[in-house]
Amino acid sequence: MTMVSPLFAALFLAAATPEEIPLWKDQVPGPALTDPRNVPTITVFRPEKLTGTAVVVCPGGGYGFLAVAHEGREVAEWLNQREVTAFVLKYRIVGKGPGKKDDPLWEKWPTAAAPLQPGPMFDVQRAIRFVRAKAKDYGIDPKRVGVWGFSAGGHLASTAATHFDNGKPDAVDPIDKESCRPDFAILAYPVITMGQSTHGGSRKNLIGDKPDPELAEFYSNEKQVTEKTPPTFIFHTAEDNLVPIANAKLFKEACDKHGVSCELVEYEKGQHGIGLALNHKELPASEWTQKLQAWMKDRKLLEQ
Repeated sequence: MTMVSPLFAALFLAAATPEEIPLWKDQVPGPALTDPRNVPTITVFRPEKLTGTAVVVCPGGGYGFLAVAHEGREVAEWLNQREVTAFVLKYRIVGKGPGKKDDPLWEKWPTAAAPLQPGPMFDVQRAIRFVRAKAKDYGIDPKRVGVWGFSAGGHLASTAATHFDNGKPDAVDPIDKESCRPDFAILAYPVITMGQSTHGGSRKNLIGDKPDPELAEFYSNEKQVTEKTPPTFIFHTAEDNLVPIANAKLFKEACDKHGVSCELVEYEKGQHGIGLALNHKELPASEWTQKLQAWMKDRKLLEQ
């Protein structure tokens, strides 16, 4: 019988067990928080073998809750199976999640003109900086750090892909020295615009009932695409009656206009929120992750 050393077993367990890490050391910039359930964190899912690629995963939920099971953990497991390190982001949200209607502990944001922003944007930017700053610790190539979001998390991922900087070389915190530009973006049935085709709940939670027009413009990410926007893969269905497919098409059109590589995979059938479509094998849309895998291989983000 083969014996496994206690040290090896401990190292394997550490790699296999997801690790939740606070995003911010001290003061959290943006809207103040007191409920620990709404304090930004990332949970690290490490594969047994590494390709050097990493992805920050943003679950959806209309900026009002986080679908951490099928748009978080399942996605991390899918990435780990392909030897990609996953960082599931718990970003700031507004309101009460499902089943928490009468929970007095769950924070309710003030009904101001901008009740939530810019908290989520700060969180995803910080997460990308964190991954780059800790690249050596996790066996990651700092030039292969992507972002993947679903629904409102897709809006957040597209925000990361259009609102970024190169970091602050003179920052005291080494994490702040890193760029927050993702090297690639994956958007699944994403909210993109704050205009006519938006998802009303996401817009309300992020920028309020009657947002300033400049703020709505800022978060209409199809209007923020430039030639520096990273290569993007988008999945959406025409049947989606919650977030119209027009959102995906707006981002695709903007990418094409600015010469940004962008692949839009469309399907006729498939309701909003199907995640990886693991429970929808009867639908052609269940094949969308195969096309995503091929796209990632073409970009040398996965083993050939």
